Amino acid sequence: MTRHVILTSEERNSSPTTMIKHAERRKVGEVAGGAAAECAAVWCCGPCAVVNLVVLAVYRVPAAVCKKAWRQTKRQRFMRRRHGLLASAAAESTVHARLKEEDPTAEIVFEENVVNGELNDIVVLEDEMILEKPVTKGHIIRNHCLLDPKKKKMSSMRKKIQKKFKTRGYSLKIDALNSILAFADQFPGDDEGEAIDLLLDHLQMENLNSSVVDAESVQGVINLLLGANDAAEEPASNASSLAFIDAFLVPKYRYDSVKKQFIEHTSSLPVHGEASSKTEVYRERFMLLLQRVSRAELFSMPAFDADKSQFENSEISPIQSLVVQIGRKWVMGVISQLEDGHFYLEDLSASVEIDFQYKITTGFFTENTIILAEGEMQNGIFQVITCGFPPLEDRDKTLNTHSGYDFFGNGMLTKEDRIRFADLERQAVNETFVILSDIWLDDEEVLGKLEKVLDGFESVEVVPSLFVFMGNFSSHPCNSSFGSYPRLRKQFGKLGRMIGNHPRLKESSRFLFIPGPDDAGPSTVLPRCGLPNSLTEELRDVIPNAIFSSNPCRVKFYNQEIVFFRKNLLYQMRRSCLIPPSAEETDDPFQHLVYTITHQSHLCPLPLMVQPIIWNYDHSLRLYPTPHTIVLGDTSEQKVCKFGGTTCFNPGSFSTDSTFVAYRPSTQEVELSGL
Repeated sequence: MTRHVILTSEERNSSPTTMIKHAERRKVGEVAGGAAAECAAVWCCGPCAVVNLVVLAVYRVPAAVCKKAWRQTKRQRFMRRRHGLLASAAAESTVHARLKEEDPTAEIVFEENVVNGELNDIVVLEDEMILEKPVTKGHIIRNHCLLDPKKKKMSSMRKKIQKKFKTRGYSLKIDALNSILAFADQFPGDDEGEAIDLLLDHLQMENLNSSVVDAESVQGVINLLLGANDAAEEPASNASSLAFIDAFLVPKYRYDSVKKQFIEHTSSLPVHGEASSKTEVYRERFMLLLQRVSRAELFSMPAFDADKSQFENSEISPIQSLVVQIGRKWVMGVISQLEDGHFYLEDLSASVEIDFQYKITTGFFTENTIILAEGEMQNGIFQVITCGFPPLEDRDKTLNTHSGYDFFGNGMLTKEDRIRFADLERQAVNETFVILSDIWLDDEEVLGKLEKVLDGFESVEVVPSLFVFMGNFSSHPCNSSFGSYPRLRKQFGKLGRMIGNHPRLKESSRFLFIPGPDDAGPSTVLPRCGLPNSLTEELRDVIPNAIFSSNPCRVKFYNQEIVFFRKNLLYQMRRSCLIPPSAEETDDPFQHLVYTITHQSHLCPLPLMVQPIIWNYDHSLRLYPTPHTIVLGDTSEQKVCKFGGTTCFNPGSFSTDSTFVAYRPSTQEVELSGL
């Protein structure tokens, strides 16, 4: 049995008289509350209404009037400009302007009348575009403008020219751009811009004083190209067959391991880099060689190979994985000395202490070189069983893998140009380069020997096309204590007059000057800029075709790439060796040096404390892809070495040993010469 509870209210049990009294009390309360609410509303809304009136009178009404006047003025200006500049007297245009204040979504539509096959009512702009201007919220007025096809093509050609010149590191003046446009108009079917590329190739062969190209320089090359009849059948001149690339103009590429491709650095590079730039030097060197090693047959593990066991696997392991993996492993890293007397192998993941007590391959193993090592971990130290440099890759394989990159800095050539240049290079059997190093101009005996060399080549049937004079140009270092700059300036003038006394050489040969490690300059850091103009001014006046380039310097002879580097590198590499070089394959120090720089893909793999390098320009010392010829100017004895398809030689010291080299680029033949 359940119990029901009924809750009753007090009002339900009250009498009618009591209910009437309660109703009267509620009515009085409601009236009082309503009066209070109305008073509050009046006091609150009154100021708001006053503020709205002030805003309407001060801002909204003047703004609306000004906006309406601005629209009318803009419309009148547009119509006046259209009828004053572009209208034709033969026809009248019909303009339907559906701009109404009550229809803000209206468009301006132009109807063109065709008279004599021409459009009269068009608005010619620099580019085809649609101008959008917001009028009110959610509404847009569009002006549809047409572009003259002829001017559109000219604008596109102008942008293409500026882009090509910017890629090569040049900027154009207005008059030069107009000259190039006139030149390009003579080749209407050249959609790919091959005429502009040819113009750029010949322009880079000229000795320009600035990266800003003017009309005079451009017009000279244009006249040469337009006046060269049957150029494909006749051998090119010496000036057009040679290109000189300064080290500070070599393009910089960084390898992206994610995209598996090189990315060009397009912005300017400061000489004084940030602290992170020093780290990037070693990181980029490591990544460059790592991507090369990944294509080597010995270290590229097939995706599916059931026959190859784990003991035969030569795959490179990260150093960080040595903590958990046991047994023999191949690792790749940079040799660094993190503690005094303790050397470590460092990659992008970690570093490990190493112990060199076993077999090594050919080359100079110095600090900061990159090596491949096989070994195993013992008591926290990686015991090296055998180690060597990353394997060298064939030049053609590198170019096929990374086609479309201008690593050398002379611009990209089309396939037709490469074939044509290869034929011209084979035909240039009489071309000769004469290379001399250490020419002390302050020594009269050296000047006498140099005059004998010039006399000998003046009397030959075909004079050399290029003389390369590598420093040092003084028997004493040109440092802060050197006080014979006026005398050295006169000696350069004397050298110019000596060359001028040989008219055939002055007319037909070119002269390249490369500074040495002790020559005048801002510092001994690499790369070094060219000799100062204050020292060579007198020589330039006598020999206008003299070229003063950086150290190192790159020279392009048709398709052949040649690198000139003046540095006493052999002595410094031998002093910086961590362990004696192996004599199993060769005991020639020069061959060890060539083996080291080619496998490291770098001209100077010395520690930065031994040879400082401008961090942001370390790429200018790269040897990737491996060039055809490397000239190492050194004070050591004359040597020539051919390795891996590369010809490398040292001309010797002309001042002390009276030696020099005559090089025939067509056959890569090296003639060791001397007095």
